[in-house]
Amino acid sequence: MGDVKEAVKEKYAEAARKVLDGAGGSGCGCGCDPVTDNLYDSAQTAGLPEGAVLASLGCGNPTALADLREGETVLDLGSGGGIDVLLSAKRVGPTGKAYGLDMTDDMLALARENQAKAGAPNVEFLKGEIENIPLPQNAVDVIISNCVINLSADKSRVLKEAFRVLKPGGRFAVSDVVCRGEIPDAVRHNMELWVGCIAGALEENEYRRLLGEAGFVDIDVETTRVYEFKDAGIEDVLWREVNGRVMGAFIRARKP
Repeated sequence: MGDVKEAVKEKYAEAARKVLDGAGGSGCGCGCDPVTDNLYDSAQTAGLPEGAVLASLGCGNPTALADLREGETVLDLGSGGGIDVLLSAKRVGPTGKAYGLDMTDDMLALARENQAKAGAPNVEFLKGEIENIPLPQNAVDVIISNCVINLSADKSRVLKEAFRVLKPGGRFAVSDVVCRGEIPDAVRHNMELWVGCIAGALEENEYRRLLGEAGFVDIDVETTRVYEFKDAGIEDVLWREVNGRVMGAFIRARKP
């Protein structure tokens, strides 16, 4: 578990440093361009700092799919360079609040720089792990996340923590990578693929089960993309095992 966390931390710290150093984005967060391409339209990214856009390493656009309302409090798990937090802050307005949570110092530095450039006073970035959210229970209306929960080695703990900090009636609305059917051990044990979101992806029915165990209701897993991994640097033998079985999905649930 610790090895996974350190590998993830180093990968995303490196991505943040590239943006902070002016070298551009890392190209992809989840291992391959099909995962990260074309997630935000130009109307959404207009007015956002370039660093927030370049550091976007997600697999979806939860801010476009989550029904954010004026005055609500939103928490982004694994907020990275801050793009989804800044977009959420616009949606909830000056009477609302958008938190971003990240465990990587370099990403937090980049996110706070982007917040300053965007002039977003209703944003706060917190340092911490998504398995131990540094907020009290019943603190937020909506939890979003963009291709991060799959990176955790203890997803059950993440979902229980999400349930804890949501207010009664609060919504869980995340983009994540899921799979259909069993993923072979050769893929599961490959650290590079884990950091690239593939090896850690939950089977979609397992995702539903863990959400239910955490206490959530109205659970829905909606496939948004089926990924092709043809030039992703995956060994041919592994590529055949995962191709067409790994998907981007929008996962919704509600705390009663």
